[in-house]
Amino acid sequence: MLKRKNEEIWRTGHLFFYLADEEGNSLSVGRERIDSRDGSLFASSSRKDVGGWELHLVSEDNLEIHYSGFKTPHMHNLTELVEGTLGVQARRTGLLQLPDISDHSPNVLVFQVSAKFPFKTDIAFVSGTGLKSSRVEERVKILTGNPLSSQLSEKEKDFEEKYKRCFNLTDKVDSESMIVGRAAIGNLLGGIGYFYGQSKIALPRDSSSKSGDNFVPYWPAELYTAVPSLSFFPRGFLWDEGFHQLLIWRWDIRICLDIIGHWLDLMNIDGWIPREQILGSEALSKVPEEFVPQHPTNANPPTLFLVLHDLVRSTKSNTFTASESKEISYFLDRAFTRLEAWFQWFNTTQAGKDASSYYWHGRDKETTRELNPKSLSSGLDDYPRASHPTEQERHLDLRCWMLLAADSMHSISELLERKDNLGKDYKAMAELLSNVDILNQMHFDNVSGAYFDFGNHTEKVRLRWQEMRTSGSNYAGRELVREVLETPKLRLVPHIGYVSLFPLIMRIIPPGSWILEKQLDLISNKSTLWTDYGLRSLAKTSSLYMKRNTEHDAPYWRGPIWMNMNYLILSALHHYSREDGPYSIRAKSIYGELRENLIRNVVNNYVKTGYLWEQYDQKNKGKGKGARPFTGWTALVLLIMSESFAEV
Repeated sequence: MLKRKNEEIWRTGHLFFYLADEEGNSLSVGRERIDSRDGSLFASSSRKDVGGWELHLVSEDNLEIHYSGFKTPHMHNLTELVEGTLGVQARRTGLLQLPDISDHSPNVLVFQVSAKFPFKTDIAFVSGTGLKSSRVEERVKILTGNPLSSQLSEKEKDFEEKYKRCFNLTDKVDSESMIVGRAAIGNLLGGIGYFYGQSKIALPRDSSSKSGDNFVPYWPAELYTAVPSLSFFPRGFLWDEGFHQLLIWRWDIRICLDIIGHWLDLMNIDGWIPREQILGSEALSKVPEEFVPQHPTNANPPTLFLVLHDLVRSTKSNTFTASESKEISYFLDRAFTRLEAWFQWFNTTQAGKDASSYYWHGRDKETTRELNPKSLSSGLDDYPRASHPTEQERHLDLRCWMLLAADSMHSISELLERKDNLGKDYKAMAELLSNVDILNQMHFDNVSGAYFDFGNHTEKVRLRWQEMRTSGSNYAGRELVREVLETPKLRLVPHIGYVSLFPLIMRIIPPGSWILEKQLDLISNKSTLWTDYGLRSLAKTSSLYMKRNTEHDAPYWRGPIWMNMNYLILSALHHYSREDGPYSIRAKSIYGELRENLIRNVVNNYVKTGYLWEQYDQKNKGKGKGARPFTGWTALVLLIMSESFAEV
């Protein structure tokens, strides 16, 4: 009997869904029993500003419906509300179901639909319900049952045809990969959201602000953006967005331009854009308090220039229709002033002490907890930099991003046929930053044949346990404290990893140079970056490989495989494989094997787990790690499948 009861529970499915009014307006629940086969009204609102709405359920199956209503100003903790309510009900009745009760004038309704598998139900949202009941019934019929199934079939067919047209995967990958690629673009598009709120802007440390009031609010702003993960990262990230748009512009150029325009609208008068957009209570609930304030001295990789450069190139090669090309040019013309301000902000605030050098601001010079002070502004978080941050640092990746930005601004100037000298200035700067001799003088190590950052550095740094007595306590605790065993000196920072490959990524290295051969060695060597699942972020030979940065910070960019950087490196290999030179055949061979490894690993993980992941383990058979589902830049696997690479 117990076995049969458990089997019945196992065969029952429960669907929970929410309705919420963020402004606190009351929602109504239909009082009739909602287990009929003809569909029943069970929620409505009479808000005048949206014309009112109703929600209807239609199903031919025998469903059991329960609900709870809540009055709450907090939209981000609905899961906790539901779990708590279910827990109380289970303790009272032994049943895992909502109790069909409601707070007075609820602004949140949660519904539980329960039925034996398999079951089907349609939920129709009908707005503008000042209509007569006969008209509402007519609209419900159109939105449910066979008419809905027919429309969905048509849309599915349209999606499939557009997917094939945009990415042209025929004969490039197997059917399993085709399915994963379809999920990648579908989920990335499905993750696009609209956010509204105010960022918090950190005040300078020497500000006269009161304790605890160390920020000022940004203006109320809206943002239309793709997000890395709606469940884990429900907010916009500046450097992620450039990678997102490499996919989205190929699907719908208007969506792409709209999103980029929203980001540029967030620029302040100095030309700075906050790198994280924590807008609204849901986004705020997912960020530790100390990381919420954005610092107007700190940058983020300007990856939007990856997209803009790609759009200009594609416009010149007639990839777009005449009307699309006109729309792109119109957008770039309107955006040009802001792009200039953004570029100039980078070129002045992030400039280093030496000519044509740059460094990421925001590293903590005073830390006694971090093994290597993080550079969050670089996007590579805990990737090893100089052990002791100073203004004399030279960051290789930022220098290369500035080359991309300058070259993009020059290309845009040419496309728009601007007659001023700005285009010439951008061209001259791009030529300076692409000068391989100057680059080598500043960042190249002849002994290892690798490119590095430069700064005040020692390798003899470690974390050790130290007893710490808290104020007012008689008990001593332990924590990891940074210990420096050698005086640092200005030098190249000897950590091989993603940063070391930026000159390759930006195609600065001449195709006939022996340095290109050295770069190929670093990529293909299993003792440094190569794995059978993609290129690891930091070489096994690095002293900080897979080392924790603090007691609580596990290695993030110190070994795991990241799809965005693998995409850029693969793009460079694809470029060099087509250039005349002694290393083109080898570049082509490495390209082919790396591409196959990346696709196979992402597809295998998706088949096993149903997810694209934030990163992949370089040791444990390429297992997915970090946040999931993560359909942000991991979706670049689709462009890898289709061999659609950004020309930088």
